[in-house]
Amino acid sequence: MHLNVLKNTVLLSVFIMISFGCRAIPSTGNLNQENLVIKNDSTIIIGANRTEAYLPLLEGKKIGIVANQTSVIFKADNSHTHLVDSLLQLDVNVTKVFSPEHGFRGTADAGEVVKDGIDAKTKLPIVSLYGSNKKPTAEQLKNIDLLIFDIQDVGARFYTYISTLHYIMEAAAEQNIPVLILDRPNPNGRYIDGPILEMEYKSFVGMHPVPIVHGMTIGEYAQMINGQKWLKDSVQCNLTVIEMKGYTHDALYHLPIKPSPNLPNDQSINLYPSLCFFEGTNVNAGRGTDTQFQVYGSPFLKNQTFSYTPKPNSGAKHPKHEGKVCYGVDLTEEKQLQQINLAYIIKAYQATENKTEFFNSFFTKLAGSKKLQKQIEGNLSVTEIKQSWKTGLDTYKKMRKHYVLYK
Repeated sequence: MHLNVLKNTVLLSVFIMISFGCRAIPSTGNLNQENLVIKNDSTIIIGANRTEAYLPLLEGKKIGIVANQTSVIFKADNSHTHLVDSLLQLDVNVTKVFSPEHGFRGTADAGEVVKDGIDAKTKLPIVSLYGSNKKPTAEQLKNIDLLIFDIQDVGARFYTYISTLHYIMEAAAEQNIPVLILDRPNPNGRYIDGPILEMEYKSFVGMHPVPIVHGMTIGEYAQMINGQKWLKDSVQCNLTVIEMKGYTHDALYHLPIKPSPNLPNDQSINLYPSLCFFEGTNVNAGRGTDTQFQVYGSPFLKNQTFSYTPKPNSGAKHPKHEGKVCYGVDLTEEKQLQQINLAYIIKAYQATENKTEFFNSFFTKLAGSKKLQKQIEGNLSVTEIKQSWKTGLDTYKKMRKHYVLYK
């Protein structure tokens, strides 16, 4: 077994060199981690790059992988190869791929049903977890000895990859299949903010009693799901997290690959927890433009000087207010936020003439309760609304401490 692991690590070095025509990685008998890093404000080695830590766990097993376009192994120059392709090259027995919202290649619209299929490149069966079922069935998990979860999250409760994580863990626990998480940074991991979800409003855009910005990596979040016994019937998953090296929650982190079609850059990811509220209103949050989640507007905000017209694009086949002039605000130059900014939605509500048509039922799911809508309709200030979150946030932060892996 040890010889096979050594062979695989050497093969991975060769594979990366061939794939990208890059300079040789020094051969030390193990992967040289210092040559497999993502360079941001600090040197971070992601879980997927720490192959020496998890290749031995895959030896002789049939592997299922939960993955999308972000599931990659990086080189020092930020070129990359997909995790699935890499493991197949190493003769790891990958038998099936499970894909979340937006699909395996990350091209489907938000909310678009994704069908099962066959990956054109690898010929592996792709099981959609955003189609007829969001939780893998016993039949879909048949002949799998271990599941790898490797998806880049953005640290917001309503971003559905953590809901997929929940169902993967639950199904794996029921079938006695271990889950291995390859951890990745949280680009919004520097703060914690928002109302705590009330469980009567649980949905796929909010499954757990956590704030909107939860301040955890995907690995930490998985440990919290397990430790708090949030899975059905309080089952617990056999969970292993391959931790990152060099990561702290205070680190600024640039995502080299966009995590979904409508989060194209750092600015959109930073603004997403604040602007996603507009998905539950009659305001467009930039879908159908090249500045998704960096602008907002609607035909009903005509006192604004900035305007744009949403049109179908690769991120939105039929964007809200398609073909109509939307008046609103351009936030492309806004300074990086360290908290949820409620001023955007409050100002838009106040500027809308027919306020009875501003909110829709989806807003309650995004907010996690009916309180926030009532507070905005009641003309409460940002300070008053945020004060109402304090007790819940204090309790959450105490609970979170038990599962944090990084400073």
